[in-house]
Formats: sequence, structure tokens, C-alpha cells
Amino acid sequence: MRIRALAALATILTLVPAAPALAEEPAAPPPAVSESPAAPPPAAQESPAPGAGDPPAESAPPAQAPPAETPPAETEAPPPGDTPPGDAPKLEDGLASDPDGTRVIVEVTAPAETAPVAGQAQALPDAEVLLQPQGTSFIVVEATGEALAALAEDPRVVSVRRDRTYSPASLASGLQVIGADRVHAAGVRGAGQTIAIIDTGIDADHPALNGKVVEQACFSAADGTVESLCPNGQTADPGSADAETAKCVHDGANLCDHGTHVAGIAHAVAPDADIVAIQVFSRDNDCLGDGGGEVCLTAYESSLLLALDHVARLKDSRPGLVSANLSLGGGLFEGTCDDVAELQSMREKVDALRAKGVAVAAAAGNDGVNGGGAPGCFSGAVTVGATGDDDHVASWSNHGPTLDLFAPGLEIDSAVPGGGTQVYSGTSMATPYVAGAFALMAGKFPGEAPDALLGRLKTAGRPITYAGATTPRLDLGVAVLGGEPQPGVSQEPEPGDDSTDDPSEDTPGTPSPEPSSGPQPSPGPRDTPPPADPAPVPLPTVTVTVTVTATPPAGTPAVCVRGRAARTLTAAQWASEVTRGKGSLPDETLGCYLRLIGKASAVFPEVTRASTLGTAYRVLRPGAKTADTKKAEFDSELLAAWLNWANGAVNLTAKAGGTATVKTALAAAEKRRLKGTSLIKSTSTLRKYVNARRIA
Repeated sequence: MRIRALAALATILTLVPAAPALAEEPAAPPPAVSESPAAPPPAAQESPAPGAGDPPAESAPPAQAPPAETPPAETEAPPPGDTPPGDAPKLEDGLASDPDGTRVIVEVTAPAETAPVAGQAQALPDAEVLLQPQGTSFIVVEATGEALAALAEDPRVVSVRRDRTYSPASLASGLQVIGADRVHAAGVRGAGQTIAIIDTGIDADHPALNGKVVEQACFSAADGTVESLCPNGQTADPGSADAETAKCVHDGANLCDHGTHVAGIAHAVAPDADIVAIQVFSRDNDCLGDGGGEVCLTAYESSLLLALDHVARLKDSRPGLVSANLSLGGGLFEGTCDDVAELQSMREKVDALRAKGVAVAAAAGNDGVNGGGAPGCFSGAVTVGATGDDDHVASWSNHGPTLDLFAPGLEIDSAVPGGGTQVYSGTSMATPYVAGAFALMAGKFPGEAPDALLGRLKTAGRPITYAGATTPRLDLGVAVLGGEPQPGVSQEPEPGDDSTDDPSEDTPGTPSPEPSSGPQPSPGPRDTPPPADPAPVPLPTVTVTVTVTATPPAGTPAVCVRGRAARTLTAAQWASEVTRGKGSLPDETLGCYLRLIGKASAVFPEVTRASTLGTAYRVLRPGAKTADTKKAEFDSELLAAWLNWANGAVNLTAKAGGTATVKTALAAAEKRRLKGTSLIKSTSTLRKYVNARRIA
């Protein structure tokens, strides 16, 4: 499943919380950057209080909307996520009712119990043990809901959850911006330190890396259409993370170039530090699941957990290992995701590395929202967003209180397999600046823990204030060499970006927006004239699988943003929109919306497939012979509600009758769908309060 901030975890590294946490739409950081008096950067970033930074609540819907009614009690329930992880059931919501079989991670009480539990699982009907790694407390199983429910009864089993997936998210000028050139000149170059790059493998012989790759490993799952990328053909390879194998290449393009690009940036920041490369991605030959043969990379959570364990072991033999770079992620969260039950194993491993002296630098994500994906949403991770050389926050960079630091992430020219270089943009590119920075800081301040080093970096960074938050931009010149931080800069949000769904809130005399004519999936800034911020490369996703798509051709948008439609559409109208050649929105935009929904929703596509226009049409307009008409009707209204959100016609803070909001209505509805409880009231709520045509 996926990691959702809007309602669940998503992204084939998609992590989905049992109780989805909805992510708020971003307050887009505008371009106008003005000097302001130096402001101290924020103290160590902590999770904002619930609702912090949310746009103001809307007033009642306009006259065109259905008469306000008291919404069903379910929509007034608090957002999911309030249940402490320890109280969560063993079996993740929605698994017991799955008749087709699901790939899951089965956590057991101790490593010694994996073999007997694996034996029991293998003996169950419709169950198969896919992975039984040595020395760990989990196995990977594929089984039907009935078999998984039986397995969960074993007292040795701690939890059963989907094995989600994750995706992978001029260099010289960036080094100057952060002061690394001056630090190098002073003799601080990272000697004696080691950086781990957990990504899509590496071209270890690339001349730009100067022979600094000292160790490699691979943990790459295989499952159905998913093939391992380990050079030895197995699901684990203790000696190689080669990114130039035949399976890394598709239609002449190297799908595994992301890891080498990231490693090149970290090496440029800390040129004397060693590099450990770990491949965690797999090749999916049918990543849309529709038989169309679209190829992408995806990383299963189980592979990522094994990689984190490997780094922990390496720390014992390589005490200079000071940082691990995770330029990948899944889903979106508003605030931290420390309490999400399905993410506890990953969070604990990130925390354990930090306790051992390894800082885990994680990309915030390229969704342009106030929040971030996993693992960047963990408070124990060092979460990094992207800025340009002018300290303008990239319009597509996730931002807000979850972030620890900004670093350069626009148009970064770095190494790619085969000996060449390529210019990419993204929070994936910003993160290795910070991973490399920890190597320099550890050399300058030996013996200091990651928390202390991060505190120095944040204190020395240039404060960037935007949309009610302040995040320091990395400045190694001040952190290592001393001196005063550069004066702070501020970026005011574009007027109207934080407006509510209620047109009565508009400034007097400002005309209401016209219906959208079909927003394009371009991530360019909303408030600046061309040229737009360069489109970021897709952030690698984790399954809880991490998914990385092939690098798009130059000039093709790699990510999309929410639209700006003025009216909501009904489920029937959305069915017409997704019919090829009939709607007003381009297929590329609709596909982009479905990907956004995949990150936000706990139901789509984990429980109900809706990742392509064809599958979405069948959900929006179910056939007359559908076996469960109530469930089909609910899924239709739920998908329409998410499409209205993706199209910009409804915000999560909009009223959904009474004191309920669209956010709580969606959360309660998805929770009911996952638990298999009555859906009638939720169907009515979504139809009346979200999908009825009205001014946004």
C-alpha cells in the first residue's frame, strides 16, 4: 500500500497507515525573494501540532451547494492516526478481505521464530513464503486474506502488513552556494568518513567518483513481473550494486542512473570520504499492472529494511560511517509519521542508526506540499527540501515544519552510468548535499553525535521563511569555518494560494476563478513567469515498494501538481473525463491525478485498482452485474472525491456539513472501507458534500 498523507501511504513504496493521515495542500512558496533581517533558524524541527499551518477553515458552501445538513457521525470522527501503534491489530486493515493474495511482511517476536513461522505459513493453503532473510525478525509472504488471518493468530507473529513500495525522488555552483568550496580549501574534505548511498545501484568505475566506492551490496526483491537487479541474479548480493547490468537498461535508457547521480553529488561535497553503495530497487516489467508492459523501478520495504540493517552492521566495522542517503520515498504526510503503525519497523531502524552515530538524510519529496513522504516524515530522519542557487524554494519541493534543511536541488549536473553526466532536479539531488555535509562536519567535530552536528548545520544555515515556516538552507562555510549566518530571506505566498473553498472569502472585487480548461502536469512555479523551475526527476518510490520510472525525455514534465478547477464533478462526469478522447482534460493530466491519488489514498490502488484510465473508468461507472453494488457505489464516489481534490476543485479544509471537513470525511470513509463496515452513510456524505457541483 502507500504512504498517504491525505488518507494513507502510497507509492509502490507505497505505505499506507491503518488510519490514513491526510496531507494538506501546499502553500506554494513564491518566487519573490526579499532580504530580511537575519532571523535565527528554527530550533530542531518537531512535528507541528495537529492543524498547524492549515489554511483557514471555510465557511458554509455557497448557495449552489446542497443545503447544509448534519453529516453522518462518522465524518465527525477525529482523523485516523489517533490510536497508539501498540493498540493496532496484528493484521493491517483490508488484508483479511483480500481473496486474490497480497505480498506482506510478517513481523515475528524474535529472529529465532522466523523459521517456524515460515514453516507454518508455507503449510497454509494459498500461501507462499517469498523471502526468509537470515538474522532478521520478519519474513515476506504472499497469501490470501483467509490465510493471512490464520497466520496472524500465531502468538509469535507481531504484525502482518503489506510490503509496500517506494520510488527514487550545475554541481559547481551548488558547492559555492553552500560554501563547500571554501571548506575544501581549508583542508576539510571528509577524509576518514564514509557515506552510504541506498538507491538504484552505482557505476563504481565512473571517473567522477575517483575510486571512492569501497563497498557494495544489493537487496532486490523478485515477485511475478518484478525482477531482481542484483548482478548475481539472486535477491541479495553481498558484493555488488552494479548499475550497468542488462536489467538496468530498457529501450536504450539506463533506469538505474539515479543512484550514481546521487553518489556523485555526495562525493563532490565530501571528495575524500568513502562511499558504500547499496541497491534496493527491482525492475517491474508491468508497473501499471495492466499487462501493458510499462517498465519502472520499484523498491520493496523489505529490501529497504535489509539495507538499513546492513548499514547498521557496517557501522560496527566502519566507525567512520557517518551518514546514509535515502533519496527515495513513498506517500505524503502532514507532519511526522512516527506513530503510523505500518512504518514502525522502518522508523525504529532509522532511529537505531541515528543512535549509532549515522545520520539518515532523506528526501522530502517533489509533490509541492506542506509535508513529506516516508522515510522523510520520520522525526529521526534529516529531511531535505530543494532550493535554487538564488535560495528560491522550488515550486515542486515539499516544505514546511517537517523539513530540517534546504539544499540546492535545481539543475544539478552529476555523474550517470557510462562515464557521462546529466542535469537533474529534485529533492533527490538536494539530499546528498546534506549526506556529504555530515561527512565534513564529522571530520571537523569528531565524536559529536548526529543530533549535535545537525544542530550546528541548522544554526549556521541561511533562514528561509515562507508560508508561516522557517527552514535553514545548508551553509557549510559558516558551519565549518565559523562566522555569522547569512541574512534571512522571505518568500510570500502568491495571493489566493491559501484561499478556502468558499468564494465569499475572496477579496472584494476579485472575480471568481473560471472552470479549468485542463491543467497540465507541469511542476513549474505558480507565481512566476517563465522559465519555470526545471521538472524534478521522479523521486524513487518504495514497495512498500519504492518505484522509479524511466527518466523522461528532455522537456517532458516528470511530476504533476494539483489543478485549479473551479467546480467539482460528479462520478458520472469523471467517468466521461477518463474516457479517452471525450473529456476536456488531457490523458497525461488524468494519469498524473491518478498518481497523486495513489499517494494520498489508502484505498486506491491498494484495495481497489484505479491506476490507469481504464481501471478508473470501471470504478467510476461500475457494470450493472457488479456483485457488491453498495461497495461499487462507494468506490465510485470515493474516487470522484479524490479526483475533485487532485483537480483543485475541493480542498481538504473545506466544510463537509456541520463541523466536519472534507479531510475528516475522506479519512472516515476510507477507514470504513478498509474495515468492511457499513458504507451507506459514507457514500451519501461524499456525494452530497464533496462531489456535488459547486464553486470551489
